[in-house]
Amino acid sequence: MDAFWLSLVMIFLAELGDKTQLVALTLATCYNTSVVLWGIFWATLAIHVFSAGIGWFIGDKLPTEWIKFVAGIAFIAFGFWTLRGDSLDEDEKSCKTGINPFWLVFSTFFMAELGDKTMLSTITLASTNPFFPVWIGSTIGMVLSDGLAIIAGKMLGARLPENIIKIGAAVIFFLFGIFSMYEGGSGFALAIWGVAGAFIALTGYIFLRKPANTAS
Repeated sequence: MDAFWLSLVMIFLAELGDKTQLVALTLATCYNTSVVLWGIFWATLAIHVFSAGIGWFIGDKLPTEWIKFVAGIAFIAFGFWTLRGDSLDEDEKSCKTGINPFWLVFSTFFMAELGDKTMLSTITLASTNPFFPVWIGSTIGMVLSDGLAIIAGKMLGARLPENIIKIGAAVIFFLFGIFSMYEGGSGFALAIWGVAGAFIALTGYIFLRKPANTAS
């Protein structure tokens, strides 16, 4: 698949139910939708130029088969992350005042994206694909995902079937991850696959385990 379209689709899926999408929905309840989307676009463009750059730099220094193998593991981990979903804390649910809406959206979204699943996905994609199409494709995919969520949320006035969307996105991550692992590691020793399988199982446990009940 072309690097641009691959990045667009994968980041679109990675953003579904992600924390930054929830931030976008919250901001859209306080400010004009076009201002929110414009702020998201420039914040994403800024953060993903670094993400794609990191991935491109790393990818140029490491063996291709190992990059694909590790990238596959990462995408499976992103699938578990997608299944778990995200939530906002009380500070992120509130709308702050006294700042120009565009810069508030830009700064809030930029900070929320640091270390997030979509940023890590962009780094992973850029490790095996050209820099520019990954940068632009990932930016557009993220803005489309946030934009559709905002518009659908406002039109429907209710939540979309979140579980079905998350499961579908996670399945695509799993399939893409398995394919990437096979493509890169088909010649690897069984012991390497065993370690990778154990790591994936541990990752799934960490992301999907239920938190301990706390006293209300």
